[in-house]
Amino acid sequence: MAIIYQQSLFSWKEIENLGDLERLQLVINNLPDEKLMTVLESSRANGRNDHSIRAMWNSLLAGIVYQHPSIESLRRELKRNPMLRELCGFDPMKKAKALPSKSAYSRFLAKLIKHQDLIQEIFDSLVERLRTILPNFGNEVAFDSKPISSLSSRLGKKSEDQRGEHDADWGVKKYSGMREDGTAWEKTKSWFGFKLHLIVDANYELPIAMSLTKASTSDVKEMPAIFEQMKCTHPEILKACEHGIGDKGYDSSTFISNLWDEHKIKAIIDIRNMSKDGEKTRSFSNYKFHNMSYDHQGNVFCHCVKTGDVKKMAFGGFEGDREALKYLCPSAHYGCECKCVSKCPLRTGVRVPLDENRRVFTPVARSSYKWKKIYNKRSSVERVNSRIHTSFGFEKHYIRGYEKMRTRCCLSLCVMLTIAYGRALDNEHKMMRSLVQAA
Repeated sequence: MAIIYQQSLFSWKEIENLGDLERLQLVINNLPDEKLMTVLESSRANGRNDHSIRAMWNSLLAGIVYQHPSIESLRRELKRNPMLRELCGFDPMKKAKALPSKSAYSRFLAKLIKHQDLIQEIFDSLVERLRTILPNFGNEVAFDSKPISSLSSRLGKKSEDQRGEHDADWGVKKYSGMREDGTAWEKTKSWFGFKLHLIVDANYELPIAMSLTKASTSDVKEMPAIFEQMKCTHPEILKACEHGIGDKGYDSSTFISNLWDEHKIKAIIDIRNMSKDGEKTRSFSNYKFHNMSYDHQGNVFCHCVKTGDVKKMAFGGFEGDREALKYLCPSAHYGCECKCVSKCPLRTGVRVPLDENRRVFTPVARSSYKWKKIYNKRSSVERVNSRIHTSFGFEKHYIRGYEKMRTRCCLSLCVMLTIAYGRALDNEHKMMRSLVQAA
């Protein structure tokens, strides 16, 4: 933690209560950044020491905590707020003259970009600390991507022109659904910029893993790589994780199979209707299930061999050792009348292997109440994305370039995790996700 130890003739704390500064103090006290500070100070060596590295670092954290959209906005706040200057570590006797210039901040940010691995290490360290103090942290995760638009509407004509965005590209995201009257709707959103891919804890609504890509990168191709990276960064969380929750953008048999086969994570992912025109159900590939069918939502139906009546079969649970879903005869389970139940091969139940259709048949049956209950937690990642957009300054920003954007995203998530960690240590669990309220 980049705590400043210095003597002063007086303390603003003796004059006025810190108030909102309590949030920044919480971040400074609990952020595990000592290794980064040591490396930055060592790299400076015998160079100019006009401004303390720790003070500049703390002021950057203050810019995130207080939602300043630019360095100039932060510098104006530091000039008018002596309490904030002292808390960051600037010499109170020099007053506003102690503040670094805009170019000094630019050079400092350039140094931070060179040490992105250490910032990522801070993020991973905070995730592990939360795992040790929060019960069942990471047992259920939700994942999604967040578009981050650039104010630059097009690429710069010259590579050295910093007013243009040279690393981003265009992304498109489609949303679809059904209206109450049964008609379909579709909405397309396009943006120029980047895409932040997140895995968050579905219960605590806190980030666990992240990745920044260009806007055109496919969600379903990037997310498996993040889970694979968690083998090295958070193996305990990955091992304990039970459910992975995502929207239709992650509807892929390859991804769903990978979650279960590689990590034993049960995919709770909404499905797109890929059936052909007019096809409501499809037959099983196994000849033993000749009088059965299923739809794209995972509902399994039996067909009476005498009358041809179609009834929905009852779900009997998932058998992990056989990797199969069990379905029960509706006549035996619900008491439905069936004239051929005595001769029906399905009367004792049937096991449907996951390999029948990995998109449709998942370890948690899509037709079960449990699937719907767990899927409702997908909104957790949407709320995290909303906080990043509104509270952490990505609604309107002046960041150019992939490296700068990745550093800024990682710093914001570190602040989010640090506040949660500090609140949890103080037994203020209800305020773990609050960036704008003091305890």
